[in-house]
Amino acid sequence: MRWIKGLILAVILLVVMLVGILFAVNNQQAIALNLIWAELPAVSLSIWLLATLAVGVIVGMLAMLGVYVRLKARLARSERHNKQQRKELDRLRTQGLKELA
Repeated sequence: MRWIKGLILAVILLVVMLVGILFAVNNQQAIALNLIWAELPAVSLSIWLLATLAVGVIVGMLAMLGVYVRLKARLARSERHNKQQRKELDRLRTQGLKELA
């Protein structure tokens, strides 16, 4: 089963790389990007689009970092609470057995 998952992942990776190569080959026009505060040099359109995608992915990951940290802290707090509850339950079970004896 594990090798099937690896094979499927390899095929998907190969398809994505093929699409990326075709994208880069078909978008060779040099475009200078004029921002309000800076003029960026003329580079192929595919480079600008891939750079924009990379910046968007990084910004999205940074935006989700706060949510991730908050959820990890909540999970740790819940696990500590669960551990305390289990200890108390075990104590109550043994206390009930001692009272019956």
